[in-house]
Amino acid sequence: MTPQQAANRRWHGQRCGSAGADSGPDMPPIDTLPSKWRGIQKETMRIPTDCGLATMRPADGNGLKWFLRLVFLLCFSATAVAAEVRFYLGTYTDNPLSQGIYSGTLDTRTGRISPLELAAKATSPNYLALSPDGKFLYASTLAGDGSVAAFRVEDGGHLAKLNEISSGGGARHLSVDATGRDVLAANYTGGSAACFRIQPDGSVGERAAFVPLTGSGPNPQRQTHPYIHSIYVDAANRFAYACDLGTDHVWLFDFEAQTGNLKLVKAGSGKMPPGSGTRHLAISPDGRFAYANGEMGLNVTAFARDPGNGALTALQTVSTLPDGAATNEVTAAEIFCHPSGKWLYVSNRDVSNRGRDSIAVYAIAVDGRLKRMQDAPAQVKVPRGFGIDPSGQWLIVAGQQDNRIVVLKIDAATGQLTPTSQSATVGAPICVIFAATEKQ
Repeated sequence: MTPQQAANRRWHGQRCGSAGADSGPDMPPIDTLPSKWRGIQKETMRIPTDCGLATMRPADGNGLKWFLRLVFLLCFSATAVAAEVRFYLGTYTDNPLSQGIYSGTLDTRTGRISPLELAAKATSPNYLALSPDGKFLYASTLAGDGSVAAFRVEDGGHLAKLNEISSGGGARHLSVDATGRDVLAANYTGGSAACFRIQPDGSVGERAAFVPLTGSGPNPQRQTHPYIHSIYVDAANRFAYACDLGTDHVWLFDFEAQTGNLKLVKAGSGKMPPGSGTRHLAISPDGRFAYANGEMGLNVTAFARDPGNGALTALQTVSTLPDGAATNEVTAAEIFCHPSGKWLYVSNRDVSNRGRDSIAVYAIAVDGRLKRMQDAPAQVKVPRGFGIDPSGQWLIVAGQQDNRIVVLKIDAATGQLTPTSQSATVGAPICVIFAATEKQ
């Protein structure tokens, strides 16, 4: 389908009517028609090929009106099909309600989710990442001392396991680079970052890089050494960033996609306030800013990011909770930028089961700084993970403690969240990722 045919088809869905042949649908102004149709008053006009009609030559104004009515009746009478996007859920399988990775679809027009299905069995697949082409899925699991597992994506979102290898130190997060040739793993217990080559068949191959980190933080219970909680590759595929709960750093690495090599760049690394417990990172769509959340500090630090060398410079640190809110037994978990780059979302989980689970919503200013807009109830218990669909209209949040996922509506004007009636049950969901394209 050509870009113009796609535009015409989108317009058909928006303008579709069900008027009968006697009355005919209302005629739109000529300047609202797709550009391919705007020459309708010229001597000859060709109807778009996806309507299936032959070339016609309207004789006069009445012919034009008849022609437009005929086109509407033949091309626009069918009900528009809503776009569906597939999503995947990582879970903890020590819960009897879970066996591994689950999958479903989201109707981006209505927010309705399909029944969930088991996509593949796995041992506590705690974080997931898709290859850029959507053909393969990778999971950090708790098998052995922590592993990286590879799956081939099949029809209906089902996954066929390819292989699984040790991550080298308790992986809790992973990312796939922009070429689809490398998968990077964050080793939480081992305090290291690793990179593995991806084989042509999608399986995980040899380890190309392994970087142990050093240091500690002020919390004697949780910051005795590095705990690498997550790892990311920038859109340009030149730099990698690893969030270290143990030292409060966002470590910067030069990344060589051709070889999978990682080189630590301490001078350009970011630092959160002492005791924050750096957990996850969100890079703005334009690449100019990065935002790290502190699991223990219940905070977010905004960094200016230099696209040339990847260096991070702290701009601002704000709380993830309202002023005066109780912080005992509450920790920050997930963080994402909206696809538009206008808003930032951070989840807070209440591990004491007192109903204080929330998602903080911030507006992102042109200088990258944050302004709190909303503290939205998460609608689940212990929202360890969430994901935003590619259209930016919906957020699916995962409740680890109450074994369900819930859909929240994102306001297109303000970015604020409102509840919907959509939810589904699954054991201990902790990660939500979306496929970048329509339902597979």
